[in-house]
Formats: sequence, structure tokens, C-alpha cells
Amino acid sequence: MKDLEARVAAIEERNKRVELDKKWETSWTRRISIASLTYIVVTSYLFVIHNDKPFINAIVPAAGFLLSTLALKAIRDIWQK
Repeated sequence: MKDLEARVAAIEERNKRVELDKKWETSWTRRISIASLTYIVVTSYLFVIHNDKPFINAIVPAAGFLLSTLALKAIRDIWQK
């Protein structure tokens, strides 16, 4: 009986971790963090290559990432049906 209880407890603990991972994957904190890091990296690269407007041009990939995360949810919902 103790073995069964230990297995159930392990499964419940795993389920908590999986749920937390799912929340993180869809969180706005994660999306904004990735978009911000993308913006910083692209801005740095544009400075290195002497781009005329690095701050404005770096918005494109960061905004593209955010838009793709919004579109993917809709596509996923269609796929699940």
C-alpha cells in the first residue's frame, strides 16, 4: 500500500511540474522576455553593422515573435479540433 501511495504522490508532483511548465510556455512574462531579448540582440547587431536606424529596425523581429505567438494559439486551436 505504501508503494502505491508513493507512486500516486510522485505522479501528483510530476503533474504539478507539467502544469507549471504549461503556464510558463503560454505566459506573457515569457513572451515579453523573449521579445525584449530579441530586441536587445538585434539592436546590438545592427549597431555593429552600422545600420542607420537600429532602434526602429530591431522592432520588426521582436514584434514578429509576439505576433507569431498570438497566431500560433489560433492555429493550435484549429489543429486540436
